[in-house]
Amino acid sequence: MMPHTFSTLGCPELDLDHAIAIAARHGFHSLELRTLEGTTDLPAWLQSHYGSPAGLAAHLKQRHFKICAFGTSFKLVGHDDIDCAQLAQFVRWADEADVPWLRVFDGGKAGGVADVAEAAATLDWWHQERIRNNWAVDLMVETHDGFVTSQALHELIAKCPRINLLWDTHHTWKKGGEAPAATWKTIRNHVVHLHVKDSVSRPSPTGTHPYTYVLPGDGEFPMAELREVLRLDKYEGAMSLEWERMWHPYLPEIDKALYHAAFNRWW
Repeated sequence: MMPHTFSTLGCPELDLDHAIAIAARHGFHSLELRTLEGTTDLPAWLQSHYGSPAGLAAHLKQRHFKICAFGTSFKLVGHDDIDCAQLAQFVRWADEADVPWLRVFDGGKAGGVADVAEAAATLDWWHQERIRNNWAVDLMVETHDGFVTSQALHELIAKCPRINLLWDTHHTWKKGGEAPAATWKTIRNHVVHLHVKDSVSRPSPTGTHPYTYVLPGDGEFPMAELREVLRLDKYEGAMSLEWERMWHPYLPEIDKALYHAAFNRWW
């Protein structure tokens, strides 16, 4: 059964307990953490509120709730030593609280040969560090920047056959110009998590995108096609509503998206 969740990017003003309350109200048993109370520095926020990774783990156990992923800002292509150190700060929180994934971005601009080589070198570094330190958590790479087409993803997978992907289904469709079924053929054996969102083809109020995010089910995203390819392949990874209210404050509160009449049919 495919578990459903949402990213706290959709409720950036809330603390963890209030985000958990929304998730529980809508029947979700886990959350994807990206931001809490306006910050993306989750290790610092968790330290200030729970004291230690063990404190967080105890709190989640008491609430009978899971974190399915931490969303980091790390990029496989285009990072430095400070970024690597910041990524490592997430590990002890993830391992203590039994969080299986750290989301990282692909990075790059065109997914060309140089981007693939740098991404592969970064994943090799991570793999060696993970073995050396006996880390349980692993990386999942979001299709976000340079790797949003089947061709670019094919080259990345060929170089990094052990890669785990977070499929941003909206980005490969809107930015990459591909139908979900076409992208899925290339990445189906590597997807462990996916993001869904909806939009219409008009410039955003923020001026940052040539499209505007809308309530799930009110836009143009081919959700029925996506659901069908996932059903046929019996996909069992997480499906997460990425309600980007942190970056697009024109969006209503996430409760409105989850209660939206068209949402359940779309979802």
